[in-house]
Amino acid sequence: PVTVSTNRPKVEVEEFSDAELSCRFHTETDPNPRIEWKKKAKEVSFVYFDGRFRGPFEGRATIDGATVTLHRVTQEDAGEYRCEISASLDTVSLGETNVTLNVLVPPQTPTCEVPASAVTGSAVQLRCRDQQSVPPATYSWFKDNKPISKPRHANATYLINSHTGILEFKAVTKEDSGRYSCLASNGVGSPKMCEAKPMTIEDVNMTVILGSVVVVFLLLVVCGCGGMLLHRNGLLTRRRLLQQQIEPQDFKHTQSFML
Repeated sequence: PVTVSTNRPKVEVEEFSDAELSCRFHTETDPNPRIEWKKKAKEVSFVYFDGRFRGPFEGRATIDGATVTLHRVTQEDAGEYRCEISASLDTVSLGETNVTLNVLVPPQTPTCEVPASAVTGSAVQLRCRDQQSVPPATYSWFKDNKPISKPRHANATYLINSHTGILEFKAVTKEDSGRYSCLASNGVGSPKMCEAKPMTIEDVNMTVILGSVVVVFLLLVVCGCGGMLLHRNGLLTRRRLLQQQIEPQDFKHTQSFML
């Protein structure tokens, strides 16, 4: 029977490097077995068929025996591949083996979201994200070029999630003002850092708040007085209307009495 195996069922390479997909076979009697490579995705597609590479692999892959080398792989090449050997003269004519290819992508410069300003006592979140790296990056934050250590106790004033890239302050103080930057790393290639962004923490402006309260109070007073005047004018108008309705009746009654 035909036997098929691989010495590397899982292959990990960095993006834009070469990936070797190993396939070894042994036939019982057939000297010229048919070699095929397929990629399994939503639909199975041919990589190597009828003696040549197909589709996106044409011109960027080579074969030695049944072992295939893909050149300058990208994230699009990641997935599961199957090597199939057909030996029609053997008693068991078909054998196959699978190889999984993971393409590693180093971190890109992360996107950092840092609020320009905030008031003391407010809760503030800083966000850092790199959506391209494989495996997903982990994140660390810096303030004024100095690393911010992870909090060691539960009642710390801030929290850092190294997986989501969120730095959260429960209630900022003026001491939290500074320039913040974030570093993304995933063990592939060099870590990348975003440009530092300033955040300024300011005290609540009591003058503005008191002024706003006074304005609101005056508006309420004016509205209240206006409502009272309108209500009073409405009563006066209704009284005049009543008097106008009553006066003709009184006149008729007086006239008949005198007669």
